[in-house]
Amino acid sequence: MSQHPLWQALGRHWKWIALRGVAAVLFGILAMVWPGIVLTVMVLFFGAYAFVDGLFTLIAAAQMRESGRPLWPLVLVGLLGIAAGLVAFFWPQLTALGLLMLIAGWALVMGVLQIIAAIRLRKALQNEWWLGLSGAVSVLFGVLMIANPGAGAIAVAWVIGAYSVFFGVLLILLALRLRKTSTFNA
Repeated sequence: MSQHPLWQALGRHWKWIALRGVAAVLFGILAMVWPGIVLTVMVLFFGAYAFVDGLFTLIAAAQMRESGRPLWPLVLVGLLGIAAGLVAFFWPQLTALGLLMLIAGWALVMGVLQIIAAIRLRKALQNEWWLGLSGAVSVLFGVLMIANPGAGAIAVAWVIGAYSVFFGVLLILLALRLRKTSTFNA
């Protein structure tokens, strides 16, 4: 039986997929064991990105002059990116806290809107209580993150870690299947 050329190519290089899976599992375990370090590294990567993006935006603004002057909206975006990058570098905990508060605020607003939707749709929607329950859980999550941001940060790192472990295991299983089919057809 003939296989798709992409499947055959993946089968020949199954080890790289397995290595990706192992790396994801290791990262996930690190995120769950040392969540603070992982969050700090993520904030620093964001800072590097924001700084470089701001710098490139300023360069673009200087080169895309309109009437001999730089485009001020681009200049402002560039300066904001550089400032965000510097804040992330020099105050990573403050940056992480700001991000957590943004997530908490989003969860609160989303939860309240879901509860309102569940109440309004109670006659038109069957099992609307699921929507209301998801809203209540979102509100609770937002309140807990505001009340205890340290625990919220750890929870975010654990979710990232759990996802990475799950994703890595799936990649390893795919790699093993690719290995099996590539040796079977060799």
